[in-house]
Amino acid sequence: MPRVYIKTFGCQMNEDDSGKMRALLGKDGFVATEELQDADVVLINTCSVREKPEQKLHSFLGRVLPQKRGRSLTVGIAGCMAQVEGEALYKKYPKVDLVFGPDAVHRIADMVEAAKTRRVLDTEFLDAADYTFSSDVDPESAGQLAAFVTIQKGCDNKCTFCIVPATRGDEVSRPLGEVLGEVRALVARGVREVTLLGQNVNSYGLKSPGHPTFADLLRVVHEVPGVEVLRYTTSHPRDIGDDVVACYRDLPRLASHLHLPVQSGSNAVLRRMKRFYTRERYLEVVAALRAARPDLVLTTDVITGFPGETDADFDQTMLLLEEARFQASFSFAYNPRPGTPALRLLDDAVPAEVAQARLERFQARQREVALEEHTRLVGTVQRVLVEGPSAHDEGVVCGRTSTFKTVNFPGDPSCVGEWVQVRVTRGFANTLRGERV
Repeated sequence: MPRVYIKTFGCQMNEDDSGKMRALLGKDGFVATEELQDADVVLINTCSVREKPEQKLHSFLGRVLPQKRGRSLTVGIAGCMAQVEGEALYKKYPKVDLVFGPDAVHRIADMVEAAKTRRVLDTEFLDAADYTFSSDVDPESAGQLAAFVTIQKGCDNKCTFCIVPATRGDEVSRPLGEVLGEVRALVARGVREVTLLGQNVNSYGLKSPGHPTFADLLRVVHEVPGVEVLRYTTSHPRDIGDDVVACYRDLPRLASHLHLPVQSGSNAVLRRMKRFYTRERYLEVVAALRAARPDLVLTTDVITGFPGETDADFDQTMLLLEEARFQASFSFAYNPRPGTPALRLLDDAVPAEVAQARLERFQARQREVALEEHTRLVGTVQRVLVEGPSAHDEGVVCGRTSTFKTVNFPGDPSCVGEWVQVRVTRGFANTLRGERV
């Protein structure tokens, strides 16, 4: 049977797309392999939101393309970078057989077959009426406790720093029935924790009158038998309404963790980013969420050194970290991305060394805040879903709390998949240590 090797560099959306490709190629007779030298087809699925995944792609191709010598091997590039660069990738890599964007994932089997006889390029965006969400379940989800389920694609926001509208097109919401069908199929395979995926999940269904809202979707998925933990990502602070806040009051299996990207604590920077909320509004949303779910843990995204950011602007971001008490952050120094509106702001660019110094200052304080919050948990008993053995310590297993905290504690792998009570004995910046009660 033909074998496919898929390498993913990027976000959860890329991971989910890779799973769909495994499923669709599996229906066409392919078997997934983790051994590069055994593969008949190699697909590299990569993000383009930041520069690092692109660098990893070029490095990985340097390993893969020499393997085409002396054997039949089809090599393809997928994902957001393929969508943006398209023809340029063909010119740079003449030995690459296949380049396609996210909208073409559902045609993967046909494209791989065509690439045996000719080079294939497919970076066309589909109209909303023609877009197809794949409902095929990733074969690697068998035996997993957690899985992603895509509920929308694309984004209609125009944040000036973001390349997503250029890589994933206009927003399209997936029919509720399809979402439920995939959730049920995953639960039947043993999945206990479901994460709903979208670029801006809070706007789910809003483009279609009469379509269920995101809050409606949360309530329906929450009631699927077998769903023990419900998560979602990513949210836009502007679009979180009272109906979503009420879900944190009413739905006990909705996780007490929310990733709520803020990007900056400065109103002036937020305006230049076209985020369409203020720091005051952001903190109002945080207060409402915590009133509905007092133990809610917040994580966020932060960009330092955005064009025009002053020392005073950055101080506002540092202050917001104290006010919101984020327990983790994906934080980056601003990196200009091709095709984004922020390129017009580069006359007011922040020197790279200043942006990096601000990033390091933010990250240092973020680690301190996380350690402070984790230290407060010492002595408490947490309900933990055991995910597997520790990657580093013999005789130790790890799991996650509803607040998405990783807890390591002595235990036997036989308890994987169980909910156990764990007393926290020590807090670190990124994890907790405990003992089973």
